Amino acid sequence: MKENGISEKDGTVQSVNVSIDVLLNVAKNPDIRLSEIAKNIGETKQRILRMLRTMERRGLVRKSDAGTYRLGNTAIVLGTAASTQVDLVRIANPILEELGQKMGETTQLRIIDNGESLCIAKFEPMRDLRVQAMIGRRRPLFAGSYKVLLAFLHPQVQSQMIPETLPKFTKRTITDRSKLIAELEKIRRQGFCVSLGEVSEQLVSVSVPVLAFDGSVIAAVNVAAPEFRTQKSDVHRFTALLKEGANKISAHLGW
Repeated sequence: MKENGISEKDGTVQSVNVSIDVLLNVAKNPDIRLSEIAKNIGETKQRILRMLRTMERRGLVRKSDAGTYRLGNTAIVLGTAASTQVDLVRIANPILEELGQKMGETTQLRIIDNGESLCIAKFEPMRDLRVQAMIGRRRPLFAGSYKVLLAFLHPQVQSQMIPETLPKFTKRTITDRSKLIAELEKIRRQGFCVSLGEVSEQLVSVSVPVLAFDGSVIAAVNVAAPEFRTQKSDVHRFTALLKEGANKISAHLGW
């Protein structure tokens, strides 16, 4: 049974499913006609036309003078982003393992997703006491060494991503907005971020940015270690190794 186009069985939206079918038809068959899409999908031309017009306005498809359709610029951007992220994980995994083995600590690759930092790849060393990482785990951008991702954003975007009220995780968490902005400027200048117990008092964390082909920061390579076994000299060594690793990943991405 369906209500308002939503399947009660699996929670899917029928119109979205059809829209995806339309977009895939255009992707697989450049310069396809409306009648062909309708025939392939088994929908009315009137319904498909409404979807195509919406996609055209959003840049997902574009209509030629001959009345045929092919992918638009927005679709190309999405495809490039997806390809980059898949390549990013594939490239980063062996480098994360190499870094983790050298440092004897947990390493992660994180990106910005929906205003948070998201773990998309990780390596954990074979030792009893280690920081546990989880792919898909989210963390705030404004606390911890993941601030490095926030630091390299355009100031206007950066400002939008910083909450008006900054939650306090530990006594070392920066809760003053102006102090955080000053800290982000410092991180941008030095090119890395060190966190000493900002999110968890027992953890030390270091992050270094990864650059895409155009020089923009696409991700961050991170190491997290228990504070009790991490000396100042270790932090310096971690930073140097992470910079090497980030440079390798960036080079593979065309930077």
